[in-house]
Amino acid sequence: MTAPLVPGAQLRHGRASLAISFFIQGAVFALLVTRIPAIQDRYGISDGLLPVFLAAVPVLAGVGSVGTEHLVKRVRPSRVLRCVQPVVCLALLAVGAVGSMGQVACALAAFGLSVGALDASMNMLGVSLQRAYGRSIMLGFHAAYSLGGIVGASLAWAGAHWHLSLAVLYGPVVLVLVPVALVAGRWFVDGEPAQAAEGGAVKAAPVAMRLLLPLCLVMAFAYIGDSTVSNWSAKYLQDVLGSSEQLATVPYNVYMVTTLLGRAVGDLGVRRFGAAAVVRTGTVVAAGGFAVVAAAPGAWIGMVGFTLLGLGLCVIVPQTFAAAGRLFPSASDTAIARLNIFNYVGFLIGSPLVGALGDAWSYRGAMLVPMVLVLVTLVYARSFGSPQARYGDEHERPRTADVG
Repeated sequence: MTAPLVPGAQLRHGRASLAISFFIQGAVFALLVTRIPAIQDRYGISDGLLPVFLAAVPVLAGVGSVGTEHLVKRVRPSRVLRCVQPVVCLALLAVGAVGSMGQVACALAAFGLSVGALDASMNMLGVSLQRAYGRSIMLGFHAAYSLGGIVGASLAWAGAHWHLSLAVLYGPVVLVLVPVALVAGRWFVDGEPAQAAEGGAVKAAPVAMRLLLPLCLVMAFAYIGDSTVSNWSAKYLQDVLGSSEQLATVPYNVYMVTTLLGRAVGDLGVRRFGAAAVVRTGTVVAAGGFAVVAAAPGAWIGMVGFTLLGLGLCVIVPQTFAAAGRLFPSASDTAIARLNIFNYVGFLIGSPLVGALGDAWSYRGAMLVPMVLVLVTLVYARSFGSPQARYGDEHERPRTADVG
């Protein structure tokens, strides 16, 4: 079977294959993080040593993202993604199948390094495809990631419910995902820099960190909010709002579902109202969600807050990547690789920050801190808007053919 040759078909196939890649990554990551207690038990990792293992993964992912910044100067992002996605899947299998703590440490290190390259290259391709389409499609890719996360978490729940070993849980999943990733990778499409697309000379301009820094802060603060939900929602609902243990598992699932829904329709909002307006709205909704969680008198009101958080936070990260691509049109790959590092910075800071504030002050008060940090996005919302940022309807830039 050969790749399509018609330009419009190439873009459509590239879009579909990249969405599959985002889906696979969402499923694999969920299968890892939702089974951390089982990994700890299998390898006898102590409570004191576990945070070191958990922190090492995003740190190494940041290293992988930095390495990808330099690698894509010589190798196209599509080739990087095609190579590293199977490695991520196989690293997941190794985490569940190796025999010692030292070996699982090596497997997690491989997972971290490769997932950093994967995240960076996926978003590079997403931004370049959005440029080629001439309209907002970035949120759709992240919706596929959210869907994959829901599927992965559901598989992890089934594995825990049926008391499956990690190797038995991960093995069949990896056996399916690796061939799918390899086949989908044949249709990845690399976009061209903006100047090339417009018929001009291509000259990679340097990425000025002072211009990228506002987006870096937005990225970090969004992931502080996201990690707060993923790490503390169950404990908060049970210990602070007095829910049952069973009900305490619901907020994260609700958060993931609303994240999926928000991203599924978010591109329509960007096309109609522009990126800056969507980001501002998402920021206000997310901040309102944190406020509701902090003030909730009971578990059900708390779940309303987590629902708002999913609807609000879900639009910020994809639009931050897209904004970096617009800010540095001739060096978007470099900008995205650097921006991607702050994904892991937020992940590293968020959970310990809320935990420390909760222990020293109160968990209700701790929920107000990510609320304030997320609200900083309003200060930098202008970074998301420019004449080139407007997609769809009267915002959409002219193009000669509809590519789907």
